[in-house]
Amino acid sequence: MQAPAAAERNKGPILAVLREYAGPGAVRVLEVGAGAGLHAAHFARALPQTRWQPSDIDPQALRSIAAYAEAMQVPNMLPPVLLDVSQGWETWGDTQPATLDLLVSINMMHIAELRCTEGLFKGAGVLLKPGGVLFTYG
Repeated sequence: MQAPAAAERNKGPILAVLREYAGPGAVRVLEVGAGAGLHAAHFARALPQTRWQPSDIDPQALRSIAAYAEAMQVPNMLPPVLLDVSQGWETWGDTQPATLDLLVSINMMHIAELRCTEGLFKGAGVLLKPGGVLFTYG
């Protein structure tokens, strides 16, 4: 498992804001660019009403995400999926239009190519339910 120091430092403040958008009922979340998986596991564990779907483009990151889910025993965190956000939303696994409550992207936009940010916003426009939230950080 990878453990970036920045992720450890900012997981609490980010969770505090996510709580505002993850209501008491069932919440479907797709995290794009979940990286090592520390955030995904921490947030899913703290928000048990969510169905948290982590994703990343890096196979090594997918292994780390899976290891975090197993180590932290997070039953509402789905197995990570390979996702290239620069590709059309149709390639984003089984996610159907207007089915997500939250689309989360942490520390991706400032390091990825512009086409990835464009893909994220295009995907959000199709995949989020009415009133759904695209949550970005970093």
